[in-house]
Amino acid sequence: MGERPAIPSAAERVQRTCALSDSVSSLRYVKGARQEALARLGIRRVRDLLLHVPHRYLDFTNVTKIARADVGRDATVVATVDRVDQRRARTRPNMKIVELSVMDETGVLIATFFRQPWVAEQVHEGDTVALSGKVTFGNGFRQMKAPFYEVVTGEGGAGGYARVLPVHPVTEGLTASWMRRIVASAVADASDVCDWLPASLAARRGLMTLGRALRDVHFPPSVAAAGLARRRLAYDELLCLQLALLARRQIELAGVEPCSHVSGGPHVDALLAALPFDLTDEQRVAADEILADMAAPRVMNRLLLGDVGTGKTAVAAVALAAVADTGTQAAVMAPTSVLARQYAEKLGPVLDAAHVSWALVTGATPAPERSRLESAAARGEVTVVFGTTALLSDALEFSALTLVVIDEQHRFGVDQRAALRRKGAGADLLAMTATPIPRTLALSLYGDVDLSRIRRRPRAGAGITTRVISPTNLDLAWGAIRDAVAAGRQAYVVCPLVDDADDGSALDDVPEALRGSAARPRAAVPTLEELRAQVLPGVACDLLHGRMTAAEKDLAMERFRAGKTQVLVTTTVVEVGVDVPNATVMVVLDADRFGLATLHQLRGRVGRGDVSGTVFLSCAAKRDSRARERLAALEATSDGFELAELDLRLRHEGEVLGYRQSGGVSLEVSDLEADRDLVEWAHADAREIADADPRLSAPAHRAMALEVRDRFGAYFEELERA
Repeated sequence: MGERPAIPSAAERVQRTCALSDSVSSLRYVKGARQEALARLGIRRVRDLLLHVPHRYLDFTNVTKIARADVGRDATVVATVDRVDQRRARTRPNMKIVELSVMDETGVLIATFFRQPWVAEQVHEGDTVALSGKVTFGNGFRQMKAPFYEVVTGEGGAGGYARVLPVHPVTEGLTASWMRRIVASAVADASDVCDWLPASLAARRGLMTLGRALRDVHFPPSVAAAGLARRRLAYDELLCLQLALLARRQIELAGVEPCSHVSGGPHVDALLAALPFDLTDEQRVAADEILADMAAPRVMNRLLLGDVGTGKTAVAAVALAAVADTGTQAAVMAPTSVLARQYAEKLGPVLDAAHVSWALVTGATPAPERSRLESAAARGEVTVVFGTTALLSDALEFSALTLVVIDEQHRFGVDQRAALRRKGAGADLLAMTATPIPRTLALSLYGDVDLSRIRRRPRAGAGITTRVISPTNLDLAWGAIRDAVAAGRQAYVVCPLVDDADDGSALDDVPEALRGSAARPRAAVPTLEELRAQVLPGVACDLLHGRMTAAEKDLAMERFRAGKTQVLVTTTVVEVGVDVPNATVMVVLDADRFGLATLHQLRGRVGRGDVSGTVFLSCAAKRDSRARERLAALEATSDGFELAELDLRLRHEGEVLGYRQSGGVSLEVSDLEADRDLVEWAHADAREIADADPRLSAPAHRAMALEVRDRFGAYFEELERA
C-alpha cells in the first residue's frame, strides 16, 4: 500500500488545480498583444491553454536527409535556406507564391507556398528550417507543396530542447515558437493537478493520469507517448459530453409526469391493416422499439435514423396510432410546408382508414381554418396535427399532447424543439432524420437519445445512376434533360447560390481544400434565365429557393408536382422529402460545394417512380483531387451510411454532413473517426455513472460534476433558457 501524500504536498496540488481557472495573463510571456491573440483562439484561462493541444508534431527523432526522402510519402527534413523567391502565378496574377530553396549535405529541396506571402518575411537566407509534408519530384528536384514549416534557428536546431517538437494551432500575432514557450510555462507551473477522473475508471480503460497527459501531449518523449496522452484528453472530452447530454435530458424532463401509452390497441391494428404494404423486418423492429418506449413509465427520447426511402414515415404512423389508442394527441413538425403537406397527403388516408383524426397547419393556413383547428386541438377533438413551426404558435394548445414527432430534427434549434415539447409536459419524443449519421457521430450528438436504424429500402425503386462530369461536358446533362422532357418526364437543376448578390454564406461548410474550384459558384436565378433563353428554349422552367415566401414555394412545388413545370431550377430547399415520382433527371452544378450527405439527399429526389433516375454532378476539380474523390464515392455507392462514414474520414465532425444545429457542441480534442473505441467507452461509462449517481453528488463524482459544468456550462444555460 503506497504512502499518503503529505498535507502540504496535497494542498499545493489542490491550489494548482484551482489555479487552472486563472487568467492566462498570470503566466509568463502573456501580456498585451499575446493575450489578445490567445483570446482569438478561445484561450482565456490557464486550463484553456493546457487543453489547446498540438495539431501535429515534428519528429526530430526521425529526420530524413533530403536525398533519402521518399517521393510520394510524408517526411520531415531540417535544412538551411539557400534562397527565398517570390513570384505571381502565371494563370492567377493575384496569387502570390513563395519558394524556398533549402539544402543539406545530400541535396536540394524546393518548398512552395501559395497565398502565404508572409513566409518571405519570416524565413531568410541562412536560417535553419524544419519542413514537413508530402515529397514530390519535379524539374529535377525533390519538392514539397504547402508544407508545414518552422524556423528552428535559435532552438538548437534538431537537437533543441524537444526531440519531438509540438506544433500548436496559432493565429495572427502569435508564432508557433512563442506559443510553445507560453505552453511550456503553463505545463511547468500548472500541469501537476488533481485528477477529476476516478482512478478505478482510468485504470479500467488503461488511461494515463491527467497530469501526465497534459505534460506528454505538449512535450512528449515520443510520438507514441503524444498519442496516448491525446487519447486520455479525448476520452475526458467525450465522457464530459455524454454526461452533459444526460444532464440535458434531466433538465428537459425535470418534474414531468410521463405517459404510458397503449402499445397494441385497435387503432394500431387498423393502421397496420390499412398500410398498402407489410412492414419490413427492420421497420417492425424500429416500430416495436418505439412502442415499447412509449408504453414504459418514462419519457421516450428516440432518434429514428433511416436513409432516403427506407420508410420512416410508416414507422412513425404506428406511433401515431398508439396515441389514438391512448386517447391523447400527437404533433408532427416538419421543416418546410411542402414536407408537412406531403406527410398529411401520405399519412392522412391511412389514418382515416384507422379512424384516427388529423389536421394540417402551416404558415399558409387561412385564419378561419386555423382558428377552427386551434379550437379542435384545445378540446381534444383532433388526434394528430401535422405542421411546420406554425405548431409553436401560442394560440395552438393541446388538450393532452403525449407524443412529439420531429422530422429532420437537426434543422430545428434547441429552443424550437423544447417549445413544442412544453405544449405537452412529459410528452414522448420521436425525432427522425434521413441524413445518414455515423454511429460515433450519432452517439456524440445524441448521447442522451436511444437510436433506431433502418438501412434497407422496402422498395428498391427503379434505381439511380450517378455521373460526375466537368462543366465542359454539361451538354451531356442538358441532352438528358431534353430526352426526359420529350418522354413526358421532369428534371431538377440544383445550384449552390440563389442569385448573383448571394455571398455564399449559406453554402454547406465544405472546406476549401475539398472543393474543386475557387471560382464563384453558379446561382439559380441567372441559371434559370440561361436555360430559358439558350439551353432549353421552349421548355417550361421554374424557380424554387429559400428566399421565396412559403406561399411562393408551395405554388412552385404544386406546379412542378402537377407537371405544369418540366424543369425546376432550385437550391437545396428541394433536398428533403420532396416527392415527384415523374422526375428522372437531376443536374447539380458546382457539386463540390455540397457535403456528401446533402448530395445523397438531393439525388434521392429522382428515380422514385417506375423509371430510373440519372444524376449529373458537375465539378471543375481535377480527377486526382480530393473534391473528385468525394464525388467519386457517390458514383460508387448508394448506401447513405457508407457515405456518411467516408465524409467523417474526410472532414471534421463539426463539418460532416453540413450539420449545423443551434445548441450543438464542438469537439476540440477528439477525432470521431480515430477514436471510435473512446466514443463507445464514454457512452457506456456515462450511462453507468448517471444510472448510479444521476446528480454526480457522490464524493467520487463531485470533481467530475465540476469538470462537466466547466466544459459545457454554456450549453446547459442555453437549454435552461429554452
